[in-house]
Amino acid sequence: MINRLTDTLSFQTEALVLRSERQRLISSNIANADTPGYVARDFDFSQALREATAGSVSEGAGAPSRRSAAMLRYAAPSQTNLDSNSVDMDRERAAFVDNSVKYEATLRFINGSVRTMLDAMKSHHSS
Repeated sequence: MINRLTDTLSFQTEALVLRSERQRLISSNIANADTPGYVARDFDFSQALREATAGSVSEGAGAPSRRSAAMLRYAAPSQTNLDSNSVDMDRERAAFVDNSVKYEATLRFINGSVRTMLDAMKSHHSS
């Protein structure tokens, strides 16, 4: 049971790290919306999470960001801009909100799991 919980928490922790990294990228895209020649960047979250959780947990906390950095892709412009900037503010705002909601959900899941585990440990210890 503990192994299953540990695996679940490891998976959710990887997800949280990747969501945080994605939020940083989206924020950078939004901040550079008026920068001539700036090309918006993002990564495939599902693919990054699969790759981050495929390796052993012992790889350490820096591994997910190294993997996601290798998977960065450039956003195709939705319309032609004279300054070659590919930031689509509608797309970026939607991605920012979506990623924020999923980050919060992952954080709540981790907090709930830890709380449940601590309650179980307290009740087992006091009996």
